[in-house]
Amino acid sequence: MAAMKPRTGDGPMEVTKEGRGIVMRVPLEGGGRLVVEMNPAEASELAGALTAVVG
Repeated sequence: MAAMKPRTGDGPMEVTKEGRGIVMRVPLEGGGRLVVEMNPAEASELAGALTAVVG
């Protein structure tokens, strides 16, 4: 039987470059993490959209 690890959202948001892609891990309020993989062009588009909303 495999060891059960608690799935918590604790911890910081992480963004890492893995190979040619960029991986973003966002902790979720109910536990777990949202993992999104994108290419550099998509990351730039996301950064622009967030900057437009946040200011």
